[in-house]
Amino acid sequence: MRHAGNPTPADAQAPVETVATVDPDRHDGIDRAFHATIGSLTGGLSPMALATAWFDWAVHLAGSPAKQAELHERAVANAARALQAGASCALAPEGQGCAEMAADRRFRSPDWRQYPFNLYAQLFLLTEDWWNAATTGVPGVAPRHEHMTNFAARQTLDMMAPSNFALTNPVVLERSKAERGANLVRGLHNLLEDFARYAEDAPPDTGGYEVGRNLAVTPGEVIHRNRLMELIRYRPVTDTVKAEPLLIVPAWIMKYYILDLSAHNSMVRYLVEQGFEVYMVSWLNPGADEADLSMEDYVRLGVLEALDVIGRAVPDQKVHAAGYCLGGTLLSIAAASMARDGDDRLASMTLLAAQVDFTEAGEITLFIDDSQVAFLEDIMAEQGYLGSNQMAGAFQMLRSNDLIWSRTIHDYLLGERGGMNDLMAWNADATRMPARMHSDYLRDLFLDNLLALGRYKVGGRTVSLEDIEIPVFAVGTEKDHVAPWKSVWKINRFADGENTFLLTSGGHNAGIVSEPGHPRRQYRVGAVTGHAEEADHWLAHHDPVEGSWWPEWLKWLDGRSTGTRPALAETLPALEPAPGRYVFG
Repeated sequence: MRHAGNPTPADAQAPVETVATVDPDRHDGIDRAFHATIGSLTGGLSPMALATAWFDWAVHLAGSPAKQAELHERAVANAARALQAGASCALAPEGQGCAEMAADRRFRSPDWRQYPFNLYAQLFLLTEDWWNAATTGVPGVAPRHEHMTNFAARQTLDMMAPSNFALTNPVVLERSKAERGANLVRGLHNLLEDFARYAEDAPPDTGGYEVGRNLAVTPGEVIHRNRLMELIRYRPVTDTVKAEPLLIVPAWIMKYYILDLSAHNSMVRYLVEQGFEVYMVSWLNPGADEADLSMEDYVRLGVLEALDVIGRAVPDQKVHAAGYCLGGTLLSIAAASMARDGDDRLASMTLLAAQVDFTEAGEITLFIDDSQVAFLEDIMAEQGYLGSNQMAGAFQMLRSNDLIWSRTIHDYLLGERGGMNDLMAWNADATRMPARMHSDYLRDLFLDNLLALGRYKVGGRTVSLEDIEIPVFAVGTEKDHVAPWKSVWKINRFADGENTFLLTSGGHNAGIVSEPGHPRRQYRVGAVTGHAEEADHWLAHHDPVEGSWWPEWLKWLDGRSTGTRPALAETLPALEPAPGRYVFG
């Protein structure tokens, strides 16, 4: 008797039906299109990443009765302070006796001391205090999720500040009364003008500043061009120049002429006038055709090919190299690969607000995790690059009060257009990022920190920052929201030669563009005693010096130069005059 569960030999040999294989990439296009659509509404930020952080915070807060009790007590205390402020503000119309407001730029005007505006400000600050306590110190929340939740709460509150609304802003009300509402009419006109420019994807208004006319005008020639960069050689203005030429590698996220703005604050012009032969990399503004460019392409076609060209122009001569922001990171990778391969063409390396270790890269890291990077990769897969507007959103939110809401008040409520300067015009001239390169950068450097861990590869082989034995001059800025100075400091943990660190006042851009004669500038500078020296220890032992840091850097470069040589009228044939064509994008 045959049992149903026992197959016969014939049954065993019968062909078995299989389920059709599903192509795992079959629906990728749908995901990419969906994410690209969402990204157009969120400025390229992933809502899934924020939702994950919020859920982590909410679940752990729900399971923390002690934290809930603490927040309840704080709410009661803040409510009492608000009632007290309300009474004191009402009794003291000029603000005497009103609970002191925190030092906040939004409420700095004397008009905010009057009732009821002082009460509005006080209530807002107390609410801000409660939410800061609510989103920090919740047991069990991942530190990254805590920072994201706290950041999101701050962004939401900043949007709701009483200073952002005409009816609760005494400065706006006073202006509207004085001008009989003309300021609001001008503000509406400004709003419609900006909306039209955004809808048409028109270039920003640079207020009369124009590249090649009053920006990037230091005389020079493009002497080399490839698919990724142009190399500019600036004309010497002295009879002799330093023996070692200077190559500058700027960031490709913005245009190179941050270092060649107007005549009075151009670092390039200053260097040339001090007797340096200066070469500048001008990056291509990539489009869809450059989607396949990688970080290694930037190393090979950018830094190494530029050094090859300089070597033909000035044979048998080492080169000082300086890198700004991402350009400094790229230069560090190139220097490590050159050290690995026994290439000794570099005389020194200067890093301007540049990072090599991304473990403490500031609040920008809130926008970079696996969820965010995957989201961006889908957006870039659709268009081949990351647009400048998609990057601007994240950077603006880091300083939303200064870059978003203060402009809203100034342009749309007060009806005033802020004056344009050369730095602002440059800042508006943003670039795109090739899809593959940006993915490499975010995953290999930000997420996995491979360069600092000694696992980053160039040419299929790992490179190590510890192999860098040339003198290093690293510059950090005190108020840098892109590359915090303690993160910039970390090159001193790795580079194995003579390391010097300089900390200057100002931010990521304005701190670097700090020409001699610039008011209210100071810096600290000194050698780093060893890999183990802490940044705070170095800071405590170096007093501030008034003035621009540029002469200090030139003194350092001069001390590592081997003399002078005659300035050459011509080296390689010029392709066209500076600033070239790539800068126009």
